[in-house]
Amino acid sequence: MAVPVLDRRLVLEEAQNVPDGAGGFTQSWVVLGSLWARIRPASGQERGVDAATVSTAPYRITVRAAPFGAPSRPRPEQRFREGARVFRILAVSDNDDGGRTLTCFAQEEVAS
Repeated sequence: MAVPVLDRRLVLEEAQNVPDGAGGFTQSWVVLGSLWARIRPASGQERGVDAATVSTAPYRITVRAAPFGAPSRPRPEQRFREGARVFRILAVSDNDDGGRTLTCFAQEEVAS
């Protein structure tokens, strides 16, 4: 299997809870690093959320593999950012038997 062309630079982010000074917390996204990736869209859909319509588009994002537990290995509940675009990671799986790449199943939500 040929290694895919990784031609998009994405920033990997993780949510962290930061104390708000009033006994609660706010969620902040912290940059873990950047990865080169290949982004391929799948079929999209549109759904109603509260009083707005949100278009969701699933993507398959391929990145170089990293060992389990490494900070550079994407995990569900993290996200990729490319400028103003945000891709929420839903699942991660090994892409090939050689362990060279990972497929991240992600979703981009855009207000329509």
